[in-house]
Amino acid sequence: MADLTRLTAAELAGRIHAREVSAVEVAQAHLDRIAAVDPAVHAFLHVDAEGALAAARAVDETLAAGRPPASPLAGVPLALKDVFTTEGVPTTCGSKILDGWLPPYDATVTRRLKQAGIVVLGKTNMDEFAMGSSTENSAYGPTRNPWNPERIPGGSGGGSAAALAAFQAPLAIGTDTGGSIRQPGAVTGTVGVKPTYGGVSRYGLVAFSSSLDQGGPCARTVLDAALLHEVIGGHDPLDSTSIDAPVPPVVAAARQGAAGDLSGVRVGVVTELDGEGYQPGVLSAFHAAVEQLRALGAEVVKVSCPHFDYGLSAYYLIAPSECSSNLARFDAMRYGLREGDDGTHSAEEVMTLTREAGFGPEVKRRIMLGTYALSAGYYDAYYGQAQKVRTLIARDFAAAYEKVDVLVSPTTPTTAFRIGEKVDDPLAMYRSDLCTIPANLAGNAAMSVPCGLAEEDGLPVGLQIMAPTMQDHRMYRVAAAYEVARDAAEGGPLIHRVPELPATVGRGVEEVAR
Repeated sequence: MADLTRLTAAELAGRIHAREVSAVEVAQAHLDRIAAVDPAVHAFLHVDAEGALAAARAVDETLAAGRPPASPLAGVPLALKDVFTTEGVPTTCGSKILDGWLPPYDATVTRRLKQAGIVVLGKTNMDEFAMGSSTENSAYGPTRNPWNPERIPGGSGGGSAAALAAFQAPLAIGTDTGGSIRQPGAVTGTVGVKPTYGGVSRYGLVAFSSSLDQGGPCARTVLDAALLHEVIGGHDPLDSTSIDAPVPPVVAAARQGAAGDLSGVRVGVVTELDGEGYQPGVLSAFHAAVEQLRALGAEVVKVSCPHFDYGLSAYYLIAPSECSSNLARFDAMRYGLREGDDGTHSAEEVMTLTREAGFGPEVKRRIMLGTYALSAGYYDAYYGQAQKVRTLIARDFAAAYEKVDVLVSPTTPTTAFRIGEKVDDPLAMYRSDLCTIPANLAGNAAMSVPCGLAEEDGLPVGLQIMAPTMQDHRMYRVAAAYEVARDAAEGGPLIHRVPELPATVGRGVEEVAR
């Protein structure tokens, strides 16, 4: 039998539903893989082996009884970013302040995964409260990139992306506030999708920046991402920002794109995201990908979005301002860490001691930045001005989409950098999100698909494809067509070039859970 951990989610689902292999066998194969290689990767914060096997057994029982599977992905394993509440399962957001917290309810995304029969293997590591671009800000230690364990796997969702690249799971869920799905996807050679803002429910997603946060699918192929997108997407009355409209036909678009014809599709290359300051190997791979799109029949033109240059500055005023408000709820009064509760401290002192001990440096930095930007006398000059820039960026997108169907750029300016290389230089770290932030500010759909390896270091490069609001299917069509052409040119999927990780023989999966 083929190595079950190397199959795509669609392939696994087909075999499970045909009863060629059981969901339990598939789940156990992935649990064994986690036990073997996660000590070298640290993608998971918690492995729920018991829950995963129970969910897999339920799928097998359904099929054995002759009933149809709950969804096209029923029985397929998945790694869930530790920012979604999961009833009775630890949810830490990568922070000490939530260490040991067991949520009493499921996030809507979690609930939809369970209802679809998807097998949740566990919770993945992340930058604390999703604040970071490298997964080095986790209170539980950094995740490592399976392509090179000395490199970062991106952030904030590095755990989910690394789990895919290490073949620990065929599917994952991430969140994207300024690029936290797409940037990890780019540097790990996986597919990461930020749906239209409001396209996937935020209920039960622990908030960082409420007007920017968006959950989305992560996978190793475009079709797998589309299948997962349709499971988690759709209107949710529990989320006031949820769009009351059908999920765009992303699976149909991915299948159409796989036919390899982009005739009639207009692709715009954003000139502001294609120039100085980018690693030469990233630009080379990106330009080759653009030529491949042209060869597939697409019309390629250059498009200027002049206000994108101000996106980074606007983002780092808006996001910290919203996080300053959202993280005020972690006050030691109701749940999570509680320091100084010995009868000698006032409630205010307990709150101060807890926030000092529970929050890491990057979270504190952003809370202070945001509090300052919202303070009297500075609100209009900083937060108000940033919102005006946000409007100008949205107008740039609208004008561009009058000329083209999708926009493209590199996903990140560089490949994965070394662990520790930028931890003492926040501005250098923030620049990792240069290309991804505009889509978050405007609420548009965007995704990253692997587009080769950089010539300097042999590490993955991502092609970012952006589409208008609720036109997510456009980018899936383009991405799927490009993926088929790329794999044909490369002699197979890039992901299969990941070096084999060192296995720790004899470790049980419970020892990997942290």
